[in-house]
Parts: sequence; structure tokens; C-alpha cells
Amino acid sequence: MWTDSHCHLPSGVEADAAIAAAASAGVARVVTVGTDAASSRSAIEVARGRPGVWATAGVHPHDASQGLDGVAELLGEPGVVAVGECGLDYHYDHSPRPVQRRMFAAQVRLAVERDLALVIHTREAWDDTFAVLASEGTPPRTVFHCFTGGPDEAERALATGAVLSFSGIVSFKGADDVREAVRHCPLDRFTVETDSPYLAPVPNRGQPNRPAWLPLVGSAVAAAKGVGVEVVEEASTATAARLFRLDG
Repeated sequence: MWTDSHCHLPSGVEADAAIAAAASAGVARVVTVGTDAASSRSAIEVARGRPGVWATAGVHPHDASQGLDGVAELLGEPGVVAVGECGLDYHYDHSPRPVQRRMFAAQVRLAVERDLALVIHTREAWDDTFAVLASEGTPPRTVFHCFTGGPDEAERALATGAVLSFSGIVSFKGADDVREAVRHCPLDRFTVETDSPYLAPVPNRGQPNRPAWLPLVGSAVAAAKGVGVEVVEEASTATAARLFRLDG
């Protein structure tokens, strides 16, 4: 059994089709992620009544200028297992950096207050990401989603107590640093994800991603670590269950 620890499911019948295809591929659990109030509400609606599907609610750094209105109250909804995705993205700077830092810090506090997991997005902002966590205190259950750093960043992230989540990037030709981070990461400190519809793994790169392709991500992680695919499947699923307190 695989767990897609981070994806962005569509709504309605498209969600049903994606979930059914995932189940046929051995992906029995899915966490669908919000990036603002509207997408968080949609994720919660998708998770409602669908076994094996959970949701998160949060504000992505791209949308930090929108503030947290409408998000905090969603965290108490059934099926919500985490705050996020939230963090810092200095590659695009769609929201001003000071605003990104304030919104990230506020969501770190929410995760602590609500005893929820924290899902971090960080891109080209490692130092400030770690500075916010040092200032606010890293929640006990934290994940660096779609980890894109190398072994040095992995060591810093793991030192906070967080886990790393590896995506299809592990299978990309130019991702040697990420594969080195995989090799450095203990078996009980990572999850795997698709981040669908983004970042489809090789050999499907360039196509809209889907949770059903998570085993391809797992295979790439297994190859990088030099272990069997079944080892990655079991370890990542156990870590995802612990991270998000998944039941059923």
C-alpha cells in the first residue's frame, strides 16, 4: 500500500476517477492539499465521504498577500490533518517576502495551537525558512514537501525533527543533489508524493501528473537509496501515517 502524501486532486467525478486509478495502482491513501481558502475548502469537500482521502488547509507563499481569512476556521473540519502548504518561495516572489514570512510564521503557530501537522513549501529560501522555524518552534509533525535541496539542506531539515517528502523530481536527470539527499535520509524520515498535477515522474515527465503514478516516484527513491521498492513503500507509508495521524 502506497500513500500519496501530497497532491492536488480535482473535484467531483474527476476526483473519483483519480482516486480509483490510484487505488488500482496500489495507492490506497491520498492527502489532497489546499493553497488558499478556496482550494482548501475544495480539498475538504473532496476528502469528505471518500475513504482513504484526507485534506489540508493553508495559504501558499504565492498567495500570502491574501492573508489567512477563511483558512483558520477550516482547520477544525473533519478530515483536515495539516496546516499548509505554507512557507517561502523566493523564486517567483508572487507575494512580498516580508508578507510571506509573516504568513508562514502565523501558520506555524496555527499548527502548534491546533496540534496539526505542518506542510512546508520552500524554494530558494532555505535560510529564512529555517529562521522562521527557529523563531516559532518547529511543530512536532512537520514535513518539507517536494524536497528540492541537497544533503546539506536535508541535514538541516532533519535536525529540526521534520521529515522530507520526495516527489517525481527524484527521477529527473539533473536532480543529483536530490538523489544524494535521498541517500542521506533515514528510512523512517521520509514520505513520497506526486504533487499532482505537477512534476510527473519519468517516463511521464511533461504530462499532467496523477496519484496513480506514485509507485514510479517510489521506484526512483528506491533506486537512489539502493533498496527494494517494497522497502520504500512500507517505510514511506508508515511515516505518512505517523505524520498525519491517518486512520482507517
